[in-house]
Amino acid sequence: MTMAIIHVDGQQYEVNGAQNLLQACLSLGLDIPYFCWHPAMGSVGACRQCAVRQYKDADDDKGMLVMSCMSPATDQTRISIDDAEAKAFRASVVEWLMINHPHDCPVCEEGGHCHLQDMTVMTGHDRRRYRYRKRTRRNQYLGPFIAHEMNRCITCYRCVRFYNDYAGGSDLGAFGAKDNIYFGRYEDGTLESPFAGNLTEVCPTGVFTDQSHSDHYTRKWDLQFAPGICHQCSLGCNISPGERYGTIRRIENRYHGEVNGYFLCDRGRFGYGYVNRNDRPLVPLWREGAGHPAVTLEVDTALNRITDALRHARRIIGIGSPRASLESNHQLRELVGADNFSTGIEAREQACLDLMNHLQRTSGLPTPTPRQIEDHDAILVLGEDPVQSAGRLGLNLRQAALARREAMGEKIGVPAWNAEALKTLGQNVYHPLHIAWPATTDLDDVAAGRYSLAPDDIARLGFAVAHLIDPAAPAVDQLDQDTRETARRIADDLMAAERPLIVSGGSLASEAVLQAAGNIAQALARRAKQGGLVLIRREANSTGLSLMGGQTLDWALDELNGGRADAVVVLENDLYQRLPPEQVEQALGRADIQVVVDHQSTATTAGAHFTLPAATFAEGDGTLVNLEGRAQRFFQVFEPAYMRPEARIHESWRWLHALTAGLRGEAVSDINLDAVTRACAEAHAALAGIVDAAPGADFRIEGLRLAREPHRYSGRTAMRANLAVSEVRPPQDPDTPFAFSMEGYSGFDQPRQQVPFAWAPGWNSPQAWNKFTDEIGGHLRGGDPGIRLIQREPGHRSYSAAVPPAPGDTTDGSLRALILPRLFGGEETSARAEPIQQRMATPELILNQKDAEALGVREGDSLLIGDGPALTVQEQGEWPSGWAGLPAGLLPGLAQGDTLTLRKAEGGTP
Repeated sequence: MTMAIIHVDGQQYEVNGAQNLLQACLSLGLDIPYFCWHPAMGSVGACRQCAVRQYKDADDDKGMLVMSCMSPATDQTRISIDDAEAKAFRASVVEWLMINHPHDCPVCEEGGHCHLQDMTVMTGHDRRRYRYRKRTRRNQYLGPFIAHEMNRCITCYRCVRFYNDYAGGSDLGAFGAKDNIYFGRYEDGTLESPFAGNLTEVCPTGVFTDQSHSDHYTRKWDLQFAPGICHQCSLGCNISPGERYGTIRRIENRYHGEVNGYFLCDRGRFGYGYVNRNDRPLVPLWREGAGHPAVTLEVDTALNRITDALRHARRIIGIGSPRASLESNHQLRELVGADNFSTGIEAREQACLDLMNHLQRTSGLPTPTPRQIEDHDAILVLGEDPVQSAGRLGLNLRQAALARREAMGEKIGVPAWNAEALKTLGQNVYHPLHIAWPATTDLDDVAAGRYSLAPDDIARLGFAVAHLIDPAAPAVDQLDQDTRETARRIADDLMAAERPLIVSGGSLASEAVLQAAGNIAQALARRAKQGGLVLIRREANSTGLSLMGGQTLDWALDELNGGRADAVVVLENDLYQRLPPEQVEQALGRADIQVVVDHQSTATTAGAHFTLPAATFAEGDGTLVNLEGRAQRFFQVFEPAYMRPEARIHESWRWLHALTAGLRGEAVSDINLDAVTRACAEAHAALAGIVDAAPGADFRIEGLRLAREPHRYSGRTAMRANLAVSEVRPPQDPDTPFAFSMEGYSGFDQPRQQVPFAWAPGWNSPQAWNKFTDEIGGHLRGGDPGIRLIQREPGHRSYSAAVPPAPGDTTDGSLRALILPRLFGGEETSARAEPIQQRMATPELILNQKDAEALGVREGDSLLIGDGPALTVQEQGEWPSGWAGLPAGLLPGLAQGDTLTLRKAEGGTP
């Protein structure tokens, strides 16, 4: 970093010389209004709002107006923000930008967290002189996620710059010219990008708003927040869930300098609907057996009945869950004993998880953070579709490919913030990105090549690349000429790079693919490359649970089937989603006692003798470990019983602690988050660091708890008026440093990691995060949340020799299932959210053309899979022969590689 001295209104400051003046001044805490500039997307100088006066030197008393976003912060630069002419110019810019903007703040959904409002106030524009007819627009339907109101547009171009240039979308554009520009699609229709939801925060006005929030709208200042972690994949994005009247109303991005930055994927933003479902378990239930009606129990009665039943059991099996917190899984393990604890993960997936943990420690290359991924200059994606399996990670990989233009600009002196110049310079030149994956991906447009191969062939390609990088790695026999040439191109690109990156994961449930990725990483490390290895897991806590350890789900069902156990406790896990339904049904049917702790009504809860209502991420606290091995804490947003006194929802770890005490004949003692987290850390050496993932319940700032509610929060005295006229005491929180009220610290001047919502005086929009960072686009001043648990071990491991054999004859006509991850519908809980259900694509069955001909079908025909649903056939010329591509989540219990029974639907078409 090159530091520079700049002078602002007579004061001297030291800043990062690589930044522009706007970014440098905002990093110093100085306020300059802006619209088109965005911290993640650089400068284009479109809005002319950030004008300042710049002087040539100390003797210049005239200076000239410049746009601070387009002026470098070079050493000895002298500017004035408070210059009268600059202030007048900025005020005039706001005035003409507002000429056609409706005066509809009271009914605008952006009101109260609107960047345009903030900047209008900042410039002092408080009177409208325009008295003529305003331009009006027709709005478009843009799908279930985004609402459209073009009359509010101020033509900042942020939307198309994010959507097209940053996220790679192609169906949103700017139409027209001069003051007659329309931002939308060429026709009504759902925005196709899986990151379209970020428009709701990127847009500085109310043009693009959160449609899921519109259905139960609440002003931002009337929402109660807490620092959350997205539970919809393994990346661990930080989120700010907002609650009102006991329901989650919206999710906004919570800035994390190393993980998600300013953006989320659409599954993380809109997949929260399962929290609000009416069919959720709210109270303890007892059933005599499957098919019998459920009977409501009070908490003490339920605990007594369950502990009495478990006390008489010969042996209890506990089945955990990778979507539950570490604390909850640990408490289940305490209840049943280490020898009786299962992770609830299918055997092949668990073997892959254990291997990924091992490779992260021993492959020779570190695991970069998502932010660091963007600094790598050659990438091989081996056996993964990152956008579909880890959403937000796809944006990081796209930025890594696009960064070639920054490298080109650096050579000729074009700064990294000059976005339009770099875009023109780079055109369609990218850092090499190679993708070995059978189906099309959202990154194909920036990829040097995508290689449509079967799982074993992907592994063989990876092993061949490793051998080319280091001949000491095992060679691969019987490679065809195309694969040899492909391996050579990939190896050459990785070796030519300064920071090569390998991305793989468990989507194909193939240990061979993972071993191949590990061999490539090892080969690069031995060649002294400063590279990285990223391994994608499937669920929010897959990494953490695999570090905790335990038996597989297959083992648990075998114990029940074999009569070696007669009771089972299932934690936040629908077993029917993981193994064939008949296998699960048979095993659970052998259990005399079935206890399920979950926050959703599932096929598993439907057959349980006892159901205990668990808290979701919005109603409880806990710790997750993401794919990089970062332990992060999520915090309770609201107390469900406050607005629903009939609810008996508690964190799973509280229920299980009470059951453990009852089973041991002990009185149920008080338990809090710090105690259960500490117990988990002490019991598992690999998880020892989780205590430091977040501050404890005793953390205070200037003696104050941290506020969950903005200081303008209103209506508290009336919110429960339908229940009782008198105002009850707000819920008390013994587990965290947060208060269920606006009373407490909510400022930005005291650095802290855990920020429920971003607000600063004069900054109500998401751009308020700039006040919490050490520099714009940097890291939180209190440190980015979380702590890394998986550390790379020194030295080199031996290469894996588990090269799959060359493919044999596949002319028997059978087809095997190749299950493809999907962002919308491929994850159990978010698939229960109505907007996600509306966004799901029509399920298709992908076939090679020759396989389709052998079945007597063609593109658009319909095929039935066993007794399952009819799927539309999609032919892909490069699709591997002998495999049928299916979307994840469509046929629960179907495993990778299972042989399929296909038959043509009557009529041939759906």
